[in-house]
Amino acid sequence: MTPYQQLQTATRTERDWLLATPLLTRALAGEVSHDEYLAFLGQAYHHVRFTVPLMMACGARLPDRLEWLRAALVEYIEEEHGHEQWILDDIRAAGGDAEAAVARPADPATRLMVAAVRDEITHGHPVGFFGMVQVLEGTSTALATQAAERLQASLELPDDAVRYLTSHGSLDIGHLAFFEGLVNRLEADDLAAVIDTARLVYRLYGAMFRGVEARCASGSATRELSDALV
Repeated sequence: MTPYQQLQTATRTERDWLLATPLLTRALAGEVSHDEYLAFLGQAYHHVRFTVPLMMACGARLPDRLEWLRAALVEYIEEEHGHEQWILDDIRAAGGDAEAAVARPADPATRLMVAAVRDEITHGHPVGFFGMVQVLEGTSTALATQAAERLQASLELPDDAVRYLTSHGSLDIGHLAFFEGLVNRLEADDLAAVIDTARLVYRLYGAMFRGVEARCASGSATRELSDALV
C-alpha cells in the first residue's frame, strides 16, 4: 500500500462523515437555498483567504530534508493566490453583499479549522498542513463541479456566480494527482502528521457545512459544532 493509499484508508471514517453532511447531499440534488449558498460562500471566503498564508508558514518551517516539498508549495502558492477574491465576486454575482461577508466573523468551525492547521504548522509538524490539502481538494474534486451545475440550475444563477466551485472542481483534479505524488514521497512520521491533521479537518469542515445549514434554519452556527469533535 502506498503512503497515499494509507492516507485514504486512515481517513475514510472522517471523510464519509463529511460527505454525509445533509447540506452537501442536498447540493448535489440541487436543493440548497439561495441563503445557504451565500452563507457557504461566506465561510469559504473566511478559510480560503488563509490558504496562501498557511502555505507560506508551512514552507518557512519545513526542515531542509523536505526542500523538495517547499518547492512544491511555491507552485501551490502561485495557483492559489487571490482565490478569495473569486469568492467575493461570486457573492456579488449571486446578489449577495460581499462587503458584509468580509466583515461578518467566521463561524466557529471555520475559525477552528484555520486555527488548528496554523497550530500544527507552528507547534507540531509543518507537513501536517497537507492534511488540509487532502480534505479541501479531495472534497472539491468529488463534489464541486456537479454541485455547481445543480445549484446554478436550481437557483438560476449566472455563470459568474459559481466561478469558485466550477474552477476548483476542474483545477483540483490536477492538484490532487500532484498531491498524490507528494504524499508518496513522505516518510512515516511525516505521513502520520498529514493523517492526523486530515482527520481533524474533515470533522471541522463537516461541522462548517452543518453550521451553515443550522444558521440558515435557526440563526445559530454552533448547533453541529460539537459533532466535529466526537
